[in-house]
Amino acid sequence: MGIELVISSIAAFLVGGVITWLLISKAMKSRSEKIISEAKEKAEVIKKEKILQAKEKFLQLKSEHEKEINSRNSKVVAIENKLKQREGSFNQKNEELQRKNKEVEVIRGNLTNQLSILEKKNEEVDKLHKQQVEQLEAISGMSGEEAKEMLIESMKAEAKTEAMSYINDIMDEAKINATKESKRIVLNTVQRVATETAIENSVTVFHIDSDEMKGRIIGREGRNIRALEAATGVEIIVDDTPEAIVLSAFDPMRREVARLALHQLVSDGRIHPARIEEVVNKVKKQVEEEMIETGKRTTIDLGIHGLHPELIKLIGKMKYRSSYGQNLLQHSRETANLCAVMASELGLNAKKAKRAGLLHDIGKVSDEDPELPHAILGMKLAEKYKEKPDICNAIGAHHDEVEMTTLIAPIVQVCDAISGARPGARREVAEAYVKRLKDLEGLALSYPNVMKTYAIQAGRELRVIVGAEKTSDKEAEELSFDLARKIQTEMTYPGQVKITVIRETRAISYAK
Repeated sequence: MGIELVISSIAAFLVGGVITWLLISKAMKSRSEKIISEAKEKAEVIKKEKILQAKEKFLQLKSEHEKEINSRNSKVVAIENKLKQREGSFNQKNEELQRKNKEVEVIRGNLTNQLSILEKKNEEVDKLHKQQVEQLEAISGMSGEEAKEMLIESMKAEAKTEAMSYINDIMDEAKINATKESKRIVLNTVQRVATETAIENSVTVFHIDSDEMKGRIIGREGRNIRALEAATGVEIIVDDTPEAIVLSAFDPMRREVARLALHQLVSDGRIHPARIEEVVNKVKKQVEEEMIETGKRTTIDLGIHGLHPELIKLIGKMKYRSSYGQNLLQHSRETANLCAVMASELGLNAKKAKRAGLLHDIGKVSDEDPELPHAILGMKLAEKYKEKPDICNAIGAHHDEVEMTTLIAPIVQVCDAISGARPGARREVAEAYVKRLKDLEGLALSYPNVMKTYAIQAGRELRVIVGAEKTSDKEAEELSFDLARKIQTEMTYPGQVKITVIRETRAISYAK
């Protein structure tokens, strides 16, 4: 009973479930059909809208494309019109060119005919010219080449004479313009520098109180004087001169050492070889200290600072050196002052010019490499002790051993010449002086048509007398110019040499 109830309830449940499922599935199917139909309707609407949009877009693109095609067609038409116009103008130009070519051909033919006529005429002219040349050669007795050479030589001589006259005119004009200013600067410079004139000899006279001291200085069998000469390198001359002993040496420094040593020995009274050597060594040290002190005092007096100690020592050493009788330190001080004044007049650096003027002759007192010229040696010493390049160049170039690269160099050269060439500054060895005058006269006598030569004014002027019959005025000018150039390049001389060429005609007759 219970089982049947359960089975019947299960069966009822299953039947109810099936019926429910059928009802639900039927409802779902009707709803899905409704959704599908609505979707189809919406799809149709969307499809129609898209088709309309596509048609509108197509029509728009079609209209734009047609416009573009129309514009391109119009451009093509315009280009075709231009091409047609150019083709027409080209045809016209081509026709004109052909017409001109025909005219050119006609002109060319005419020119060819004229050229042939001209060639014939030229041949006739050449024949006539040859005939005339032959006639002229027969009349003159010389060939055409000889006549041409004669004409060329004549023109060369005339051109050379005119050029020489032109050169002299230019030089005279330059001298007129430059002489005033140069004289003003040089005279102003010299007047503003006060200097002492001192001429040194190669001997020093040592005065003693009595002639008895001479015997003590000579010593037994002359041993004292021999020791003194060996220690100092000075020749000591003891003669009959009262109360005087002569110290002879080419080196002023040695003479000074000997003089000071003799002074101490005579003052002390103890004179023997050992004492002599001791005193000489002591005096040498004193002289070296005095050189350094002299160098320092000189640089302070001139206002020159920052020099190397070795350069200061060389400056002090100049006190005991001379050049042609002129004290070297005095010459260097004078040159330094001249350089400073001249540089100021010219608007240049006066301190640098003064420094270069003081150091320009330091090569003369150096013991290094004596075979070099003193200007080159001085330049190397200045470079060694860190002087500036323009100072070094001025030192090396003051005798033209090196090329001048600064404006200070010619100032040092000029002031060196002014200091050495002024009257009384230097003396020249007589033999060298006479030889220079003879060389000067011999150089002028080597020229043709020169009859006599005279070197006057201590070699500062050369007078040349030429034959009036064989030398013209223009040739006399040319001779003076050539002589000046040759003397300038071949000879060494102080200052300048004036060349005067004299051409005169003398008419002599006798009344009887």
